[in-house]
Amino acid sequence: MRATMPGGDDFRSGAIMRYTATVSIDAAPQRVWDVLSAVESWPAWTPTVTAARRLDEGPLRVGSRTELRQPRQPSRVWTVTELAPGEFFDWTSGTPGLRLTAGHRLRPDGDGTVVTLDFAVRGALALLIRPVAGVIRDFVDTEARSLKTHCERHPRS
Repeated sequence: MRATMPGGDDFRSGAIMRYTATVSIDAAPQRVWDVLSAVESWPAWTPTVTAARRLDEGPLRVGSRTELRQPRQPSRVWTVTELAPGEFFDWTSGTPGLRLTAGHRLRPDGDGTVVTLDFAVRGALALLIRPVAGVIRDFVDTEARSLKTHCERHPRS
């Protein structure tokens, strides 16, 4: 797994903090997409999500909303802002002065898949997040490892 976090502010994106983790998964892209886009099932494969509830029905799409509960975090509603089925989705959550953005990208790599998870914090209150930057990095890394483990151990579940 490869992870990056730029030092200082990321002025290009307007993010105060941005963290990216990339992992190679020995599973077909469609399999990985099926797991990643079934956001209501995340608690079954990653310890970073204790509950997930879709607030709408049907396949994940732009505008879809999901309430996530995570350890040591307040419950947040995430709204899909961009999506290309089988390739990526981005979603955001936040309050006035604070915007959290998470990206989930897949690309084929031989018989497997490379997944990049990206998390950014923006807004006037974003500096308040810096003390928990380590928790955010741990969550993103854990999600990447957990996705890999689940997709490789359970090729069809």
